[in-house]
Amino acid sequence: MSSNEFRTGMFFSAMGKYSNVIIQLAVNAVLSRILTPADYGVVSIVQIFIEFFNLLADMGFGPAIIQNKKLSDTDVQIIFKFSIMFATALSVIFMFLGYPVSIFYDNPVYVPIFFILGISVFFFAMLVVPKAVIQKRKDFKTVNTILIFTGIIKGIVSIILALMGLKYYAIILGSLVQAMMNFTFYYSKTRISPKVKFSMEPIKKIWAFSRNQFSFNFINYFSRNFDSILIGRVFTEGALGYYNKSYQLSLYPNQILAGIITPVIQPIMSEYEQQIDVIKDTYLKITRILANIGVPLSVFCYFAGREIILFIFGGQWEASVPAFQFLAVSIWLQMIASSTGAFYQSTNRTDLLLFSGIQSMILNVAAIAYGVYLGSIETVAIMVVLSFTTNFLVNNYLLMYKIFGSTFKELFKELTKPFITGSLQLIVFLLLPELPFNIFYSLMLKGLIFVLIFVIGLIVTGQMKEMLRVIKK
Repeated sequence: MSSNEFRTGMFFSAMGKYSNVIIQLAVNAVLSRILTPADYGVVSIVQIFIEFFNLLADMGFGPAIIQNKKLSDTDVQIIFKFSIMFATALSVIFMFLGYPVSIFYDNPVYVPIFFILGISVFFFAMLVVPKAVIQKRKDFKTVNTILIFTGIIKGIVSIILALMGLKYYAIILGSLVQAMMNFTFYYSKTRISPKVKFSMEPIKKIWAFSRNQFSFNFINYFSRNFDSILIGRVFTEGALGYYNKSYQLSLYPNQILAGIITPVIQPIMSEYEQQIDVIKDTYLKITRILANIGVPLSVFCYFAGREIILFIFGGQWEASVPAFQFLAVSIWLQMIASSTGAFYQSTNRTDLLLFSGIQSMILNVAAIAYGVYLGSIETVAIMVVLSFTTNFLVNNYLLMYKIFGSTFKELFKELTKPFITGSLQLIVFLLLPELPFNIFYSLMLKGLIFVLIFVIGLIVTGQMKEMLRVIKK
């Protein structure tokens, strides 16, 4: 494996992810002080359906185009032509979906919202093929430059519209602008012509791969969004706003850290499909890096949860604090789990990826339903963490035993020292008395303590040199 390719990919991926997270945090910090939890609740419900239709639009074609090395330019053009026809159908269906959604949630506001976002669905569906072509070229610079630029424009548009009093429409229209810009930029870089005679042969070439990928995405969608669906229906839009704010915040460490690695894995590792040892070694190294950071960070986010929520979003979001603290426990699990899909893809085992998605969905749905039954967003968060933990074990059983021909012993060996480092954080924060400062100073002090104990932990366990050596390789 070319370490230069990985370094280059991760550099631009880091540039894009870090910049995008900073932009998102800044925009959210402003919008959270203008909009209400109920406004965010409306957006969260709409987001459930947007994600589902974006999933339908992809159909697993993106990863399949990257993985398949035998597709000709004409094949790609035909697949793009198919995606245009499919995009048109999906957008029309989405526009009319607002009527039953309004009835289900007993709120007529969803009718005009769904009509507007039907245009967004159209552009996202047409984006799939051009973006996959750019990723297949390993042009990570273009991918992340577009991510940063469109994120800035989306944020500016959303804030301006929120200040004009457009409430949840501020976020919705900002997303529409971003979708249109994304397609425009990606298409300008590829210029894929749809003016070819249509044939099903190119679709058949990637269907075996894409159907498993799509089925996994389909199942994973319900697994990941069932909590929002139930909370929005059983509780209130405000409760959904609080829960989603805590859940989204718990994902930021994953986006910042694991997010710079995951987009690079499949385009590069697909070249080593038959070299299982190379792929296994890469997975274990990545797991080591993510665990070294993720385990201590989970401890910090639990004990600094209140300061983090109130500093970023403001006092009106204090009801999100307990749910965020519980979800923080799963941060390290999510960081490691987010990279596993790319290793299933790289080894061409989307069949096992599908199986992992099925068991994950069954467990998550049961856990979330029980959490809602118990009656609060906090109980939902607790059940989600328990589900993530079980899914982590099952997922790694499939990877270590079924794909890599190894055992848990090799995986747990990579996790031993990160857990020692995390334990040091836990002991220090348990002994730390309540701080008599305001939110900002308390957060800064806890942050400094976290960094100090983190460095000490890495030195004591020998992880500092090891991490630097792995990153250098």
